[in-house]
Amino acid sequence: TEDLADQDPRDIALELMPEYGLSQAEFDCLDELWVSESDWDMNADNPTSSAYGIPQALTGGTHDDLPSDYMTNPVSQIRWGLQYIKDSYGTACAAWEFKQANNWY
Repeated sequence: TEDLADQDPRDIALELMPEYGLSQAEFDCLDELWVSESDWDMNADNPTSSAYGIPQALTGGTHDDLPSDYMTNPVSQIRWGLQYIKDSYGTACAAWEFKQANNWY
């Protein structure tokens, strides 16, 4: 079986969404959100903040719940991002709507 980390990040996220109580029907919202944040690049680094990775978590201590392999594992980044969306916004579309209104999420 293929290791989850070797799959396309979009496929990983789609597969994991139900684990976090997020509807796969809202994948388009998640896709728009993370394209706007990182274009699904696990090495995306924001030069004006400590944001890093696919969901652009703040790595400078703001988000202190990051998994130890966050910087190097796309699956860990996606899992963290899905949990963050669930806890902060409830749904992927709510997170995307907030991002469009505020230019951050």
